Amino acid sequence: MEIKIAVVKIDKHQSDKSGDTVETIERPNGGFSIVLADGQIDGMDDKSISTKVSHRVLYHISEGKRDSTAIRQASNSIFEEHQGRVKANLTLLTVDSQSNTMIISRNNPVPVFLVTDEKVDCLSTDSEPIGTKMEIRPSIVELPIKPGMAVIAFSDGVYQAGSEDIQSGDICITIEALFEEQEPTAREVADFLLSRAIRLDQGRPEDDMSIIVLLVSPESKDKIRRMNISISLDE
Repeated sequence: MEIKIAVVKIDKHQSDKSGDTVETIERPNGGFSIVLADGQIDGMDDKSISTKVSHRVLYHISEGKRDSTAIRQASNSIFEEHQGRVKANLTLLTVDSQSNTMIISRNNPVPVFLVTDEKVDCLSTDSEPIGTKMEIRPSIVELPIKPGMAVIAFSDGVYQAGSEDIQSGDICITIEALFEEQEPTAREVADFLLSRAIRLDQGRPEDDMSIIVLLVSPESKDKIRRMNISISLDE
């Protein structure tokens, strides 16, 4: 099997800096983790907070901590440092090659979407944002990695695009149709869903938008790990 990863992001309309942060790290015992965070301090979006949250979580993972422990310790340190002024939504996706499992951790009201056998499940159990009090724990789902599986994580700018109402049902139908009609790549899924969100916001994103797609391909061509990055810069 081979894990294909795609990440796409776009800033809020007329904003020169995204408040979302996406970071990745190789795990000490094999595999990798990707974190998606957005943060606020005193009710205002703040890129430095989402970056700090991401780095704290990944630091603990690099020290060999389990995902749940890494998130709890990062949340405690953020709370102690900022005295509850910080609120951060966090989604952590882990591919653990030691246990051959996918671990999905959420401290985020935005669900994660899981595709198996062309069926889409919305992982939306209650969870609390980190940094607001001590000993906050994530909502965690752990699953064996299987060919054809896909995990899709959004920031709230994508999830709420075009409406203030929660629309997980519409998103499930959209994702299901995408996988029924073809065998899309991770990049095609991410690009399609981002284009959909931008279109729903009339071409002017109301908030920062970030999407992570992990797709398990049945075959692996070789043992080489590849990463491709494309970033647009203003002239």
